[in-house]
Amino acid sequence: MHPVFDASSDSAIPIIFVSKSTCEAAIGALPPTAAQFVRASGFKGKPGDCLLAPADDGSLAQVLFGIEEPDATWRDPFRAGQLPKLLPPGTYRFANTPHDARLAALAFALGSYSFSRYRKAEPANVKLALADGVDGAEISRIADAVTLARDLINTPSNDMGPEELATTAKAVAARYGAAFSCIVGDDLLTQNFPLIHAVGRASPRAPRLIDIAWGEPSHPKVTLVGKGVCFDTGGLDLKPSSGMLLMKKDMGGAANVLALAQMIMDAKLKVRLRVLIPAVENSVAGNAFRPLDIYPSRKGETVEIGNTDAEGRLVLADALTLAGEDKPDLLIDLGTLTGAARVALGPDLPPFYTRDDKLAGDVARHAAAENDPLWRLPLWPPYDRWLDSKTADLNNAPSGGFAGSITCALFLGRFVESSTPWLHVDIFGWTPAARPARPEGGECQAARAIYKLLVERYG
Repeated sequence: MHPVFDASSDSAIPIIFVSKSTCEAAIGALPPTAAQFVRASGFKGKPGDCLLAPADDGSLAQVLFGIEEPDATWRDPFRAGQLPKLLPPGTYRFANTPHDARLAALAFALGSYSFSRYRKAEPANVKLALADGVDGAEISRIADAVTLARDLINTPSNDMGPEELATTAKAVAARYGAAFSCIVGDDLLTQNFPLIHAVGRASPRAPRLIDIAWGEPSHPKVTLVGKGVCFDTGGLDLKPSSGMLLMKKDMGGAANVLALAQMIMDAKLKVRLRVLIPAVENSVAGNAFRPLDIYPSRKGETVEIGNTDAEGRLVLADALTLAGEDKPDLLIDLGTLTGAARVALGPDLPPFYTRDDKLAGDVARHAAAENDPLWRLPLWPPYDRWLDSKTADLNNAPSGGFAGSITCALFLGRFVESSTPWLHVDIFGWTPAARPARPEGGECQAARAIYKLLVERYG
């Protein structure tokens, strides 16, 4: 069970969720002294407002917390994630049902998160007694996985290079009895992963391909591929300092894939799981790959380098080709890939791509249900011609700047067989400004929605 949850509710302090329309009725139901105190405070049930109401002896009797109206145009199912940072130490319970009791409990757990590896953080010492009918084990499973993803992304690159990422992946695999292997350095060339090697060779921290396998061989094959660029300078197409500032998060795809894998294995879903993570640093050195270089891929197609800062799709291309050789029943890749996705949809709404309309509908449905927003964008066939090269089979970064997220997805699609059910998600992996249950910093995106999709299909 997640440490924020408490099994006992006997002495738990009630949290009363109110909106502006229900505020007066909620106040009227309080003991006279408490009601008088609340009215005197001016509390009106504004979303996010929190009021500690005392008992006659001065002790904390109940908490009033404002949420959106049920029929509001937009409401935050994670609003309760503000509470762990607002409440004094103690054990609490939900006295009434918020918009979604399950998501509110998850939000409470996610809102208790803090990254404390390098600076001591004061423990909140706030616990929540779960309401009847709320599956604490499932919520804990998800919250623990989110913590893993956040911690990995928040760790700076000096302590989270390709080797450290592989060490973490190995530990996750060992926890669930999964097989682990790793191809390192020049062995990538001898085993035919030329694009992964090209991107990572300029760093003194050797590139590698992480490979995890778990589950019964007879079960449906689900393969996850995560972009593990542990730091991205842009290569010889060097990023400006402002663009490089958050590049420790460029392994966010790998972090979220590991979080998703942990959820799958912990829930013992009936799948044959494979996890592939190309882990590299895109660095600058005399042996760095260059603009207009041409490299073979594992698939056999040659790739002209239009931009060394479009490196994530290169390492994913070799990994996706390997994944396809196993003929998975479902192939999923996640990566922090394009600024174009952020320009189009912002940091909170990652786009996803698939050729399968049913899969798209299922993803959208679970994204909405889990408050893990995703939005489908098209694999627009006419733009595929933009990947053409005059000297190679394709170019990794078309000129012109149009539809950058779509052309990236189309590039990856060249390395996925058309018959393979495939989902590609272009995540940001970062929360720029704190919101309820989502502190500023590394973020788990798409993994919760995809996990619920897999539970539905293979649970």
